[in-house]
Order: sequence, then structure tokens, then C-alpha cells
Amino acid sequence: MFFYLSKTIGFFAAPSNVFFSLVLLGLVLQHSRFKAAGYRLLIVGFCSMLVFGILPFGQALTFALEQRFPPWSNTSGTPDGIVILGGVIDPETSAKRGTIALNEAAERVTEIASLARRYPAARIVFSGGSANVLFDGRDEATFATPLLESFGISRDRVSIETQSRNTAENAQFSKELVRPTSGQRWLLVTSAAHMPRAVGAFRKAGFPVEAYPVDWRTRDITDLLPESLSPLEGLRKTDLAVREWIGILVYWATGRTSELFPGPATKGN
Repeated sequence: MFFYLSKTIGFFAAPSNVFFSLVLLGLVLQHSRFKAAGYRLLIVGFCSMLVFGILPFGQALTFALEQRFPPWSNTSGTPDGIVILGGVIDPETSAKRGTIALNEAAERVTEIASLARRYPAARIVFSGGSANVLFDGRDEATFATPLLESFGISRDRVSIETQSRNTAENAQFSKELVRPTSGQRWLLVTSAAHMPRAVGAFRKAGFPVEAYPVDWRTRDITDLLPESLSPLEGLRKTDLAVREWIGILVYWATGRTSELFPGPATKGN
């Protein structure tokens, strides 16, 4: 139930969907006795699109997420394993086209080529099932295996987890697959903006991990200044950031994260 509810909330959590709905409703009301109210909805929806599309709201929200965990630095020895979260491979397109179709979060898997060479004894786990809401689609992890092998990573080093449909299930099923023991060091590789929610979910599942953020979308504080983006691009960035923040709040409210806004572990934790 949580999976389907989260997907529904996710659609309406995108500001662009809300703004477009206001505009659409305003247009419909133009042909009714609520024409004046419809006109106001049109103005609000259209102006909101411009404001959130032109001003760097999305950049600011993303920057706050990406600042939570710094780039990983190996100061404690060799990791025992690496968990890569899905959300990077389009399984349907991959199946139809006969090739592995990656999206803009491709760094989640491409970074593994370097990590695998640096730590040849580390076990590698790819966690990602099907996030298709309407029907059972192909799982993402199945396509990850040949991709990792193309990087020169031996098949016997790779484990795939195909059941998870969201971040909380990534954590739950990865723990069941890995069965980490005390003292082991596991890296968690996912997008920098997604890292706070991901780490919180893994901590809640009882799977201690070290954050290895990739796929950075912001550079530094200068990204908080207005820039010459198209309104559509600005809205897209705002949608992605707002949905991640809402995801953090929902995970906290439903007990799927260890804390409201997880950060780096302190000594003794």
C-alpha cells in the first residue's frame, strides 16, 4: 500500500503538476459561472510557473540536500562491500532496444568501475527492482549485471537484489541479501541529493553504511544565484528537489528513516 500511495503523492508533489492543474482548472472554469475564480486560478498557476521556473528554488533545495554528506574519503581502511541503488537504468527501454539505457543518474553505476579496481576484494550489490505502478515490469537489477561485467567486474563479485521498489525496500532487502556483520564496512552509492533519505532508510533497517555520494547537481553557493535557465528547466529542477524533500518528510512520518534529516554519523554511533 505504501508503494502505491507514495507514487500517487509523488505525482502531486511535483510543483509543475500542481501549477499545470491550476491553469487547466482555470481554463475549464472560463466556461462556467465561476469564470472570475477561473481567471484567478489561471493567473496564479501561470505566475507560479514563471516564478519557480526562473528563480533558483530548485537549485537552493538541491544544494541543501547535497551539502548534507561530503564526498567520501577513505580514512578507515578498505571497504568490505559496496551497495549501489537503482533508479539509473530504464529496464523497459533497455529490453526494447537491446541495449542498456541509462538516465541522468548514470554516475551511480559508472563510478563502480573505479571503485571495483581500487578495492578488488569488495563485494558489490546492485539493489533495484521494478518501480512500475500499473503492472509488473522488468526489474532494473537484471540489466545491471551485464553492465557491471562490461566494466571488467567478475560476475562472482556481484549480487543483485530485484525485489525493491523504493528506497526503504532497497535498505530492507539489501540487508537480507548481504547479512552484514559487526565491523564490516559497506559503502552506499547513490545520488548526492538522495543520500540523506537513503542513509536514513539503511540506518532504520539496521544496515550501517558509509555515504558515497555521486551525481552532484550543484557546484557551490553560487548556484543559489539566478541563472539563465529556461522556465521549463527551472521547473524540472524544482520538481526533483521538492519531491526528494517530501520523500524525506514522508519517510520520517511513517517511521522509514532513522531521523528527520540524516547526516554523517558522529563518533560512537
